[in-house]
Amino acid sequence: MSRVLRDGVSIHYEYDESEGDGTPVVFVQGLGYGRWMWRWQREAVADTFDVIAPDNRGTGQSDTGLPPLIPRLPRKLRAPLIFKFAGYSIGGLAADLEAVLDDAGIREAHIVGASLGGMIAQRYALEYTRAKTLTLCCTSHGGPDAVPIPEETREFIFDVPKGASEREKLRHRMRPAFNERFTNRNPHLMDRILEWRLEQDALDPAREAQAAAALNFDVSDRLDGLRVPTLILHGTDDRVVPATNGTLLKEAIPNARLERFEGGSHCFFIEDAERVNEELLAFLDEHE
Repeated sequence: MSRVLRDGVSIHYEYDESEGDGTPVVFVQGLGYGRWMWRWQREAVADTFDVIAPDNRGTGQSDTGLPPLIPRLPRKLRAPLIFKFAGYSIGGLAADLEAVLDDAGIREAHIVGASLGGMIAQRYALEYTRAKTLTLCCTSHGGPDAVPIPEETREFIFDVPKGASEREKLRHRMRPAFNERFTNRNPHLMDRILEWRLEQDALDPAREAQAAAALNFDVSDRLDGLRVPTLILHGTDDRVVPATNGTLLKEAIPNARLERFEGGSHCFFIEDAERVNEELLAFLDEHE
């Protein structure tokens, strides 16, 4: 277990060394999600590449960095305060990532980010020098041209049933992120994911602070200056970050490559892990 302090906040990360000599791979997870979400991809690259897996600020074993009073408030009072005054920023989360890589002694890395993690990866590559490649999954460049989260999905993510247990809340919030067919066919895996989420995911105040960062994110007018080899992966049935955002990213980033996963959900990298791993490994090998 490793930790680094940035801006007075302790950021936790895992650093798994491999027997190979490939450039280290950094996995940056989505909004509220713990390190568990990358377990399939981490296993796929582990023989060749060192893996760095930070807990985003407010997630897992990283501190929240929120003012002490705010997490104690009821949501109706807390959420407006967080979104107006106390939310995180993608720039700050990218600075956390830079602190992690500096602490780990990593001079160059393949950065893999999904959803919120893809936003962090974009900002990181634009402002720091360690990114060798980018792999952007189910994410957006933000700004007025991006396709927003559908209202129906927002209701699932932020408006949970009254009186629901933590397990029921998580199951409710996960529904738009997975294909119903996949969840019906894999009940034991979905139960296991719930356990991982209860153990590692961000609590509500930090989720809201991360959501504030995502809502205020916009690098759409900066990506034409990005010169890092970029692979974009997106499911065509993503109900959280609609698939058009993947196309917009491809158009904005010079020489980026877009691979669409037909019928893929927001969590297509779990549902179709074998193909995602093939695409990722081929891309990483190409740029070694």
